[in-house]
Amino acid sequence: MTDHPSLTLATFAAQLDFDSIPQAVVERTVNLYVDWLGSALAGKGARPVETIARFARQAGGGAVKGGRSEVLIDRSRSTPYFAAMINGAASHFAEQDDVHNGSVFHPATVVFPVALALAQANRASGRDFIAAAVAGYEVGIRIGEFLGRSHYKVFHTTGTVGTVAAAATAGRLLGLSPTQMLDAFGSAGTQASGLWEFLRDAADSKQLHTAMAAANGLMAAQLAADGFKGATHILEGAQGMAAGMSSDADPARLVDGLGTRWATAETSFKYHAACRHTHPAADALLAVVQEHKLAPRDIAKVVAHVHQGAIDVLGAVVTPRTVHQAKFNMGTVLGLVAYHGYAGVTEFEQGFDADSIAAFRDNVEMAFDAEVDAAYPARWIGKVTVTTTDGRTFKGRVDEPKGDPGNTLSRDEIATKLHRLAAFSGAATEGEAAGLLGNAWQIAGQACVESVFGTEANATVAA
Repeated sequence: MTDHPSLTLATFAAQLDFDSIPQAVVERTVNLYVDWLGSALAGKGARPVETIARFARQAGGGAVKGGRSEVLIDRSRSTPYFAAMINGAASHFAEQDDVHNGSVFHPATVVFPVALALAQANRASGRDFIAAAVAGYEVGIRIGEFLGRSHYKVFHTTGTVGTVAAAATAGRLLGLSPTQMLDAFGSAGTQASGLWEFLRDAADSKQLHTAMAAANGLMAAQLAADGFKGATHILEGAQGMAAGMSSDADPARLVDGLGTRWATAETSFKYHAACRHTHPAADALLAVVQEHKLAPRDIAKVVAHVHQGAIDVLGAVVTPRTVHQAKFNMGTVLGLVAYHGYAGVTEFEQGFDADSIAAFRDNVEMAFDAEVDAAYPARWIGKVTVTTTDGRTFKGRVDEPKGDPGNTLSRDEIATKLHRLAAFSGAATEGEAAGLLGNAWQIAGQACVESVFGTEANATVAA
């Protein structure tokens, strides 16, 4: 099947068994799931998320009697399709969902909404939940790597690749055969979409991308289960995804180390609540500030030495007009780090446009760096040059930003992050978040995936 990589990948996803997944990868997947829950809770109350949620309720035609799939922002119940849609949108709002460096892809926000919705609806086991999530991560990451850097320049990979990753997740939970999984890939790939143009206008499209990637991927798998046929070479075919969306696609990446290299374990957590392209420079600046005991007023200029991908994405935002747009502005992120030591959800909400942050922002510039660019996307090196008001120059560097596998978050740090995000949106009290965590850490051993909040009997029913 090496001459048909789409089929090879589909077969892997369909046949992946929990017992074949190394224990370390299972534990990492549980950590990624718990981390995702925090981001999903953080979307409560966000205008774009609530707008999508209203649409989903209206499109669902009212209450769904006996709906089992949980909508995390309001604890209502829905069909798997609409629950995945809302949870997918919610978990991509705070900009703290995970990221795989080499594929520049945020797997959790399209994989776990589908895994949770179908596992709850079908009363699947925690083992099947984990296996389905790993299938989605492994498929999505490899397709992102396959499509290459040229794809990401125009397309939001999480929206495009995420649709197929969601289909792989859903297909594994639905028990699709390899042939059916290939059909699901075909139906997912033909719907794959998501363009970066939204950043220039502070538009809401980013949440729409993940909402529809999750929902459409789930639909593609359900259609395949019912005999619906999809293109069998949707990834590498003459008129497939690579043909229309990439100029540097490498089909070998689709099956590279399949079953031996577990790309899921390579996925990074996001420490700062901003676009991941800002994190390396933010951590490098923080290192300089701490080493030389600099106050923000001591800093006259910062040059962030970056890869071309960072310039392509962040360069579109010059003067951010919204909180979300500010998370894609290098100067704003570095200003928040300089003043607060951390660019979190609260720091953005309370001061992204403060006079002090705006002044700092105007003294930050990005410069292309050949070393950083050559390492990207496999490694996201952070380099800054800081000039002080008294004429001194300091250079900072980090080779693994906080959250990368070699500089990862501990379970305590993941739990702290979830508490912070739940408190930020008001989606859960401290006690509720603690109870949720106790349940979530044990997901792999659960005989049946039920309510995230542990309130199965009291859950309300919504569209």
